[in-house]
This record gives sequence, structure tokens and C-alpha cells, in this order.
Amino acid sequence: MIKKIQDANIRKQTVVLRLDLNVPYSNGKSSDTSRIEKTKETIHHLIKNENRVVILSHFGRPNGIINKDLSLRKLLGYLNETLNLDIKFLPSLEIDLWSKEIEAAPFPSIFLLENVRFSKLEELNDPDFSSKLASLGNVYCNDAFSVSHRAHASTQGITNYLPSFAGFLVQSELKALSLALDKPLKPVTAIVGGSKISTKIELLNNLSNKVEYLIIGGAMANTFLSAQGYGIGVSLTEKKMIQTAKKIIQELKYKKCKLVLPLDIVCADSIIEKKEAQTFRVDCCPIDKMILDIGKQSQKNIMDIIDKSKTLIWNGPLGAFETRPFDQGTNNIANYAANRTSKKQLISIAGGGDTVSALKTSASISKFSYVSTAGGAFLEWLEGKSLPGIESLKV
Repeated sequence: MIKKIQDANIRKQTVVLRLDLNVPYSNGKSSDTSRIEKTKETIHHLIKNENRVVILSHFGRPNGIINKDLSLRKLLGYLNETLNLDIKFLPSLEIDLWSKEIEAAPFPSIFLLENVRFSKLEELNDPDFSSKLASLGNVYCNDAFSVSHRAHASTQGITNYLPSFAGFLVQSELKALSLALDKPLKPVTAIVGGSKISTKIELLNNLSNKVEYLIIGGAMANTFLSAQGYGIGVSLTEKKMIQTAKKIIQELKYKKCKLVLPLDIVCADSIIEKKEAQTFRVDCCPIDKMILDIGKQSQKNIMDIIDKSKTLIWNGPLGAFETRPFDQGTNNIANYAANRTSKKQLISIAGGGDTVSALKTSASISKFSYVSTAGGAFLEWLEGKSLPGIESLKV
């Protein structure tokens, strides 16, 4: 059981708060500030209880080098506007410089420290750096589930020096994932898409022990189809993973998990928008075409499985969703799952960068039971791994 920030009764303390403010940013602006939106509940709780708050976060991958393009100063305006607060920016990691300023600030106050990854000691989980970060306050709160799979100074090391608690976003993520895997309503269906089996072997192995239906889509499905002897034309595939796919198929025969692959396929000469697409039976892929989506028969089969299911876990698109018309399979299934969810007939939990983008494109994201903004942490949880940043918050 994790320690929760609301149970700590913290008042007029200085709280070091780890957030994930690593939002997409280019050409002087952010295209998606949903991660900032999701920080509201924890920050407002802390400010309402008259605490000082010192925000820690990373932004991009500076690899321990100071990079003005990756300064958190760029996000200060978004934070102030979204949170309706006046946040003081601390423009370096010279922590000794800021400790006295923070201690002299009134209750409540809020500060944003410069990008913690400007120090190489952050990702090394250096004890001295962890201790310095801890010296900024007397309580630690982790509300950055998306980086809690990393044993870094600001996610794990700091917990060795301060009483540590989980923020509301972390609590929401853990509750949703528990509904999906630990105590799910059955039957459970998992949709796993994307391009590579090699990055998702552990995920497939763990899910196959926990779900009744395992639906494979995207280019991953091409490798499985090839493993079953189907021609896949010039489609994207991982030839080195065909034997692994054969092994997974064989192992699933002995588990209470049904593997679901495409029954029909949408093909084209290349992945170009508005390129003429044709649908074929899965055993009739032309030798000169690419598989880029699932067909209507496959969609109907997946919808029938969703009808039988009580819980749906989704990670990865079912086709080349970024390019029309190859987004139709993903969009149609997303909207179908969303409608079942809105009717209280399904618990639907999704996560991963491409998955979130696909659900936004289909306008179904708001109807899902829970959509995780975490990428790697979401995947590692589904793989059955423990997350260092979460383990450190347990009683």
C-alpha cells in the first residue's frame, strides 16, 4: 500500500513535488498541455493547506548538459495560466542558492526548479544530488507516475531523505492499472499494436497469463501472420522475430488466452495519404503491396470480442493510424469501445504515446474509463515489473 498525500495532513510545510512536465514543445509553443492539467489536484491541495511547493521536473533529454532550448522556463507561462498561480522560477540547479530564498518565502508559495536532467547526477541516482534535492523541503510528493519506472535522484533517491507520499495523479494511475490487471472484471481483452514485437515480448508474455483475449494489430501482426505462413507482401515486419512469434503462438495454445489476428487486411502500394487502398482476405495479400490496416471483417470480429468482455486494456494502434485512410480500423474500434464504456458495459484502460494520439484522433479519448499519459511506466507495469519510484512510496 502506498502512502497518500491527503493522509499525511501536511500543513505549512515545504513540499518537494516531482511532476512530469515533459510536454511536446516546438516552434515556441506546446501542442499538448494535458500533463500540466493533470497536476492541478495535487498542487491545489498543497497550496490550499498553506504549504510551500518546490516543483521538480525534467524536460526533454539534455543528457546532463545545460541546454537553453530545454529550460523549464519555457513552460512557466503554461503553468501559471493552467494553475492560476504565480510561480517563481529558480533558473539553475545551484541548490544552495535557493534554499534560503525558499525558507524565507511565505506560506503558501510555489517554485519551479530548473530541469533536473541538466545534471548528469539525476539519471545516475547520485546520493549526494538526491540529498541536495531533499534539502529544498521537508516532505516529498511524487506525482509523476510516467517517470516512476526510473530509479533517478528525483524519483527514487530523494525518498531516502524525506517522508514520501503519492500525489493524486499517481494514485489515479495505480487505481486504474489495478482495475485492469490485479482485480479486473472478466473476461479481459488486451489490444496490443504498434510496429515491433521485439519491444513488447515481456508485455505479451505477462498479458497472456492475465487476459482471455489477446488481439495483435499494427505491423506487429505482420510478423505473427508471417509466422503462420501467410504472405505479407512488402509489409513492415521483423524477420528476426518470426521464430519468437511462432513460440508465442505455440505457448498460447496451452494458456487460457485466445490469440486474435487479422482476418482481412487493407493494403496499398505505399503509405501515402489518400493512396488507393484495397481490402483482401488475410491469405490473399498481393506480393507487391503493404498491409496498412485491418479490414471490416477483422473489425467486426474485434467488436464481437469487446461485446463479450468486461475489461479492455489497449496499447498500440491497429494500423498506420497517422495516415488516412489507414486510421479507420483503429478509429472504429476506439469509438466502439468508447460507446460500450459510456453505457457502463466495459471498463476501458489505455496508455502509451501512440495510443493516446490515436484515441484523440478518433475523438473517443474522453469516453474511456482511464487513459494513462505515462509511456514507459505504463508499459513496464503491464509487463509485470516493479517501478522504483512507486516502491519507494509504499508503507
